[in-house]
Amino acid sequence: MPIDPIRYVTRVDLDKPGDQQPQVHNRWHPDIPCSETIKPGEVVKVECLDWTGNQIKNTDTADDILNVDLSRIHYLSGPFNIDGAEPGDVLVVEIKDVQPLERQPWGYCGVFHKTNGGGFLDKFYPECAKAIFDFEGIHATSRHLPHVKFTGLIHPGIIGTAPSAEILKEWNERETKLVNEIQKDYETSVANLPLELNAHSGSATGELAAKIAKEGARTIPGRPENGGNCDIKNLSRGSKVYLPVHVMGAKLSLGDIHYSQGSAEITYCGAVECCGLITIKTSLIKGGVEESSLKSPIYIPGDLQNHYGPSRYLTFEGFSVDEDGNQKYLCATTAFRQACIRAIEYLRRFGYNDYQIYMLLSSAPIENEIAGIVDVPNACTTLSVPMDIFDFDIRPEAEIIKRDMKNCALVSNAKHEIIYKFK
Repeated sequence: MPIDPIRYVTRVDLDKPGDQQPQVHNRWHPDIPCSETIKPGEVVKVECLDWTGNQIKNTDTADDILNVDLSRIHYLSGPFNIDGAEPGDVLVVEIKDVQPLERQPWGYCGVFHKTNGGGFLDKFYPECAKAIFDFEGIHATSRHLPHVKFTGLIHPGIIGTAPSAEILKEWNERETKLVNEIQKDYETSVANLPLELNAHSGSATGELAAKIAKEGARTIPGRPENGGNCDIKNLSRGSKVYLPVHVMGAKLSLGDIHYSQGSAEITYCGAVECCGLITIKTSLIKGGVEESSLKSPIYIPGDLQNHYGPSRYLTFEGFSVDEDGNQKYLCATTAFRQACIRAIEYLRRFGYNDYQIYMLLSSAPIENEIAGIVDVPNACTTLSVPMDIFDFDIRPEAEIIKRDMKNCALVSNAKHEIIYKFK
């Protein structure tokens, strides 16, 4: 008996900017029109643009990273009307499969300029850089990061439901309050408030599109009420995510596909970003929000993981004493920054420059953990690098051979020094 092919609910055009495609959107708002209806129990396929909507190209310069327009991100497929979903339900999304699009078998990692996105270490690396990765089945290699090959654990960086009007109002009020209270103490943005410029509300037009642009929340942070941009690298094939429903039909959206990612995605454009195809199946737990006390999403990871053995990691420790020797009190952020710095200092010895290592720590299957957060005054974090992603020995007792590691893609005629020394 013939089997019906799985239905595509979204197809994307790799030759058009995201804002010219009505089946995607780049803001959260309850009034964005649904692009398709999915019945619970139905298996469907969803094509997704890369998060920038085709702004980044497969080239050997980082000019596109320098000039990327962050008012346009993220381009998400959907929203999808889940037939029968009502506020108070829990939407269950099973990720049956995730793959890069066959017609674009490459991805990228980037370091954004400090004044345009920045990253976790932008104090040390304020300039732009890029690495292109080629996909060969389950493996990724890069001409910009020689002697490295790793297994991708592909996943959506963003999956979430639409906020209600009340929740959207709460988001905007609490993030505005944060900006008003502490922005003066920071060089970079502490929150990204609604921005009408380049807001894309799918198929909405006229007054509705203008309303969404004025009120719509940016997709940049994840939020407890709907999930969103959480960048959970283990939310891959076989995973199941439970999302609270706030509006009729749930209005599920997803995208921001990562072929691979290190824990924390430290460069901001920090995974191997790519276009992708997700196969999902949805179901509903009626009244599940109250029954499960579900105030933020939960998920069950799939069976597929990166199989680098526990003894095959080189692990760097970081403590809450900053690079200038200042003691911080149980600050896990400072501790993790120091773990990153320790790894960069160490991997320099093999010939990589700092920008190459920075992107490697963000895109390869790096594992990060909070090791201790109760022993005053120092929190301790760890950053673990799988040694088997290199085709040479990186253990401390190994012979140090400086290889020609070439370079990552830089801005044309860049004059900045690529290696930065820590104090």
